[in-house]
Amino acid sequence: MENAIEVSNLTKRYGDVTAVNAMSFQVARGEFFGLLGPNGAGKTTTIRMLTGLTKPTSGTAKILGLNCIAEALAVKRRIGVVSEVSNLYNEMSAWDNLMFIGELYGVDKATRTARAKELLKVFQLYERRNDRLGTYSKGMKRRVRIAAALVHNPDVLFLDEPTSGLDVQSSRLIRLIVRELNRKGTTIFLTTHYIEEADELCNKVAIIREGRIVAEDSPERLKASLQGERILEVAFNKDVAGLEALLRTNGSVVDVSRQGDRYQIHTSNASLVVKQVAQLASLNGLEIVSINTKQPSLEDVFVKYTGLDAVQLERLELLGAAKIGAGRGA
Repeated sequence: MENAIEVSNLTKRYGDVTAVNAMSFQVARGEFFGLLGPNGAGKTTTIRMLTGLTKPTSGTAKILGLNCIAEALAVKRRIGVVSEVSNLYNEMSAWDNLMFIGELYGVDKATRTARAKELLKVFQLYERRNDRLGTYSKGMKRRVRIAAALVHNPDVLFLDEPTSGLDVQSSRLIRLIVRELNRKGTTIFLTTHYIEEADELCNKVAIIREGRIVAEDSPERLKASLQGERILEVAFNKDVAGLEALLRTNGSVVDVSRQGDRYQIHTSNASLVVKQVAQLASLNGLEIVSINTKQPSLEDVFVKYTGLDAVQLERLELLGAAKIGAGRGA
């Protein structure tokens, strides 16, 4: 299958800081590709280099066979970009924004008129097409931004945190639309803080840490790579000081994390750990309220390769939502 994106040893340094470190990967035409990583891992810098907004320190990147630097203008004609920072005008209506963006891309008036009408209907905004963008909600603005990125019918769509900080209805609508775009052949490159979103949408994901790809495959194959581990989830009737440390003392326990009132125990021998958890409960006067085993999720894969625990991951997602909520790219 022909590749839509080809990246080889792509590197970006800012003084002594290496934001992206010799990154190499490929995205096939028609693929839905997700780039996952904690804050500061290099996701946005990677998108900025691929879309011609930032020049790499070294390495090469090609979109549809075109060099992202040497042929930047030709690349931009073939791609759509939805970044964290809005490129639209709040004082203009949604309709005028789309018509203006279409004109910038050289789309003739008849085509961009038909395309703007189609997109605003798809994004459920046609009835408010003549209202100023500044009167729209955050979710509505995000939908207009995605529509604007599609007005010239790009072959490759870049989405940088497209649903971060949005309400459930707007997020669901955006996911439905981009999934349908991909089904019709658009190659999509997604960055997101929401691991479940990547699991739901992507054919392939790459996980990056400190500017390097540490894992890359389909979500299901990445999850299967952890099948040697089992996750035992247990809740007790009360807390005991040092319980997490006690749970870690078993040699079969790989890791322990706490989520709310439950402990998640990663282990290579679930049956043995179940017995020892029961013994530990008895010795400490605890009752086991619930206990079950779970299959590894894409979030578990993310935690393994990034070194983040469940609490840090939750804070990361909340930070992503708060950042957008503060007004960036709204």
